[in-house]
Amino acid sequence: MLLGTLRFLAKGWVNDLYIHPQTFFGYLGFEWVKPLQGNWMYLPFILVIISSLGVILGYLYKYSAPLLFLSFSYIELLDKSNYLNHYYFLSLMTFLLIFAPANRSFSLDVYFRRVRELKSIPQWTIGIIKFQLAVVYIFAGIAKLEADWLLNAQPLKIWLQAHREMPIFGTFLKEEWVAYLFCWFGCIYDLFIVFFLLSKKTRSIAYLFVVVFHFVTWFLLPIGIFPWVMIVSTLIFFSPEFHENLLIKFKWKKSTDETIETNKTGNKIVQVLIISYILFQLFIPFRYVLYPGNLFWNEEGFRFSWRVMLMHKEGTATFYVRDSKTKREIQVRNNEFLTKTQEDQMSTQPDMILQYAQFLKEKFSDSTFIINKQTYKIQNPTIHASIYVSINGRISQLFIDKKHDLSKIPYNLAHRNWLEPFDSK
Repeated sequence: MLLGTLRFLAKGWVNDLYIHPQTFFGYLGFEWVKPLQGNWMYLPFILVIISSLGVILGYLYKYSAPLLFLSFSYIELLDKSNYLNHYYFLSLMTFLLIFAPANRSFSLDVYFRRVRELKSIPQWTIGIIKFQLAVVYIFAGIAKLEADWLLNAQPLKIWLQAHREMPIFGTFLKEEWVAYLFCWFGCIYDLFIVFFLLSKKTRSIAYLFVVVFHFVTWFLLPIGIFPWVMIVSTLIFFSPEFHENLLIKFKWKKSTDETIETNKTGNKIVQVLIISYILFQLFIPFRYVLYPGNLFWNEEGFRFSWRVMLMHKEGTATFYVRDSKTKREIQVRNNEFLTKTQEDQMSTQPDMILQYAQFLKEKFSDSTFIINKQTYKIQNPTIHASIYVSINGRISQLFIDKKHDLSKIPYNLAHRNWLEPFDSK
């Protein structure tokens, strides 16, 4: 997270994604989370850097861990057009670190005697992190048990073609069978890798697969720091002795016969909270079953469900602002109000389309426009859109018909019956 944030700053993405935009697409229930003004928006990124250093060093940990969670999650709640599964994963992991005794051994807090070093810790503090990693892998595998991924090798068949000119490997990557091989292996890997990591007999070879798998995905697909996060995090499956020996080998810690052990201590309140967290993590990925229709089309229950790299979705969205009295209308230039990232994401995601419609209604209320050198005033505008979307290489289909006044459709969790039906052919 430290390296990722430094990279974020170095590439100028704070300005591009959080200072420059005119509007932001907040999450349902969190629209009140707003960006700081101007260059003040750099502050939460600086706090992420400071707090991540505190967690790394185990210094002022009881303040660093909550600050890391709050500052990082604040950034991610600002605009859903920047949503990535691994950002959600990092928010969950930093939340869990608040309650983990990660500074009770090999830390500056112990060195400066701010806390007492422990030789025994509750099992759940390690078990809950293993569980969270298992959720990511297994639900990602379950999500791959669908026709586009297994039978059509989509969207990998599209993405691998971008590397067909690569020296040596490009010859193979342009072959269709390679896409199918990657899809089937990826599904099997996600479904079963955790069980091999849990077994002492297979753990070492399983971790080798973890490293190779995530290195290949990092090399071929634009998924940022996620592979490295998973490679490092998965070390939690190794025994306490493994970690102690690693520190001793690099001379970061003196040789000792004692190792940190786990115990079953934990009161009933802790047990209730753990069970509640587990149930929440199991329910969220399956909430899509409460909605009819194609999940990739309507995206009802798509986010926060570990559907990693399963969809290549492109859209063309033409918006119109219509005067409700005169019926005159103008076509909106989306790039005047949205960044390239926001426009690309909004064009295919129904909830963001509704949010953009509300933004346009507010923007054009009581405004004027010119047609044939005559000035007209818009009063009580209605917002309409003609939107076409393509999923995983299919022919573009009508997504939203122009007949709807999008500004009157409520933004909530109800089924989106105003979308056009999906043709899977």
